[in-house]
Amino acid sequence: MFFTRMTWIAAFAVLVFGVLQILIGVGIGQGMIGPIEDVLSRYSSPVPIGTQIDQGVYKIIFAVALGTLAEISFAARRI
Repeated sequence: MFFTRMTWIAAFAVLVFGVLQILIGVGIGQGMIGPIEDVLSRYSSPVPIGTQIDQGVYKIIFAVALGTLAEISFAARRI
């Protein structure tokens, strides 16, 4: 039961970080945060904006898979 709950919490945390990474990438790319060159030099890692968005999507996919496994574990415990 402990590992099932920890898996659910980890899936939720990864989901939140993935969504934030996508929002930051889109915000930088659209220039909403400021001029792209200034923002990239101050706040971002040397990873291109498109790669940051892709990594965020991968995190969301991983979180959904991990959450699905946690839900299966919850259902198996009830039976």
